Amino acid sequence: MVDTDLERVDALIDELLASHDPRTTELVEFRGAQYDLGLAWVQFPDGFGGLGLEPRIQRHIDKRLREAGASTPGTLFFGLSLAAPTVATHGSPELRKRALRPMFTGEETWCQLFSEPGAGSDLAGLATRAVRDGDEWVVNGQKVWNTLAHLADRVMLVARTDPDVPKHKGLTYFMVDMHAAGVEVRPLRQITGEAEFNEVYLTDVRVADTDRIGDVGDGWRVSMTTLMNERTTIGGASGGSSSGRYVSAIQEAMHLWNEQADQDAVRRDRLTQLWIENEVLRYVNMRAAQNARAGNPGPEGSVAKLALANVNKATYEFCIDLLGVEGTVGFDYAFKRPSEAGLEAPLGSSRKMFLRARANSIEGGTSEIMRNILGERILGLPGEPRTDRDLPWSQVPRS
Repeated sequence: MVDTDLERVDALIDELLASHDPRTTELVEFRGAQYDLGLAWVQFPDGFGGLGLEPRIQRHIDKRLREAGASTPGTLFFGLSLAAPTVATHGSPELRKRALRPMFTGEETWCQLFSEPGAGSDLAGLATRAVRDGDEWVVNGQKVWNTLAHLADRVMLVARTDPDVPKHKGLTYFMVDMHAAGVEVRPLRQITGEAEFNEVYLTDVRVADTDRIGDVGDGWRVSMTTLMNERTTIGGASGGSSSGRYVSAIQEAMHLWNEQADQDAVRRDRLTQLWIENEVLRYVNMRAAQNARAGNPGPEGSVAKLALANVNKATYEFCIDLLGVEGTVGFDYAFKRPSEAGLEAPLGSSRKMFLRARANSIEGGTSEIMRNILGERILGLPGEPRTDRDLPWSQVPRS
C-alpha cells in the first residue's frame, strides 16, 4: 500500500466525518457524500465513486467508517458486490453515471436475473429473449432463484438476443427496471419457511438500449464479471460480519461448545478439525482479495465458494449435534419475506442455518460447476466433451 495514497484517503475520510457524522446523518446523505469523495469503491475511476487506487485500501476506509458509526444495509449486497463491478467494468460512462451513485446510497436496490428453469448450471443455455425494437428491447421469459427480487428496484439481466449463433455468443446483458410493466415477482418458499428466493416472469418488458451493459452479443463475458464477484463474495461469508451483527458457522460452534457441560474428547477433536478448515478458508479469502488487482477476481473465487459450501454444512451439522434433541425443536417455520440474503445470521441461529446451508452448494454456481472451473481453468485439466459448443442455440436439443 503506497503511503501517499493512504494519507490521501485518510484526509478524505477526515473531511467526510467532519461534515457528516454517520451517527446523526441520514444514511442516503452520508453514503452520497462518501461516494462523491471517491470513498465508495476506491478502485473505481474518479467521478464514479472511486479514486483509481488499489482495492485493498477500501478495507481501510470501511474499517474507519465502521468505527465512526457508519453502517451498510444488507439489502445493498447485490448492488455493491455484483452489479457495481459489472457496471464499472462494462457499462458506458453515461450508464455508470446514472447507476452507480443511487446503487451505493441505497436509493436503488438490485437483484440478479440469470438462472432459468431450463438453464441453471448451464447459464449459456438460457431461453429468455430480448428482441430489438428501435431504441428499445422487448424481453420475454422466466427467471428463477432470484434472491431478494421482491425488494429490488433494478436488476442484472442476461437475455438471448441472437438464437442463430452458438449459445455463448448470442447473449446480451441489460439493466432492467423491476417496476416496469410486465415484470411479475412470485415467492419461492424455502425449507426454512422464508422466501428470500423468487421466480420472475417477464412479459413484453421494454428496456431502453441505453440500459444495455456491454456490447450486443457480449453478455457471456459481462456475466463472468458478475459471477466471479458473486462466488468470491459468497466464499467470503465464512468469517462473520465485520459489523458484529452476524457470526460465522465456526463462531456459532465455538459458542455452543463453550456452553457444553460434557466436553468429550471425540467432539473436541471434531471441533478442532472444523476450526482449522474454517481458518484455512478465511486465509484463502484474504489471499483472493489481495490478488484482485482491478476489483474483479479470477477463478480462484471458485476455490473459496466450493470450500464454503462443504465447511459450512459440516460446521452447522456439528452445531446441531451439540444441541442434541433441542436442535430439532424451537424453530419457527412460518412463511416470511426476509429483507436480507441469508448467508449469515446472528448468534443462536444454528437451527435455521443448518437448513439454510443446504443452499450453499447450489447458489452462485453449483459445487459441480465449481469443480469443473477448478479443474479446467486452474489445474489445466481437459474440459468435458461439449457437443453443442459450435451449434447455433436454436438447433441445440432442449428438454
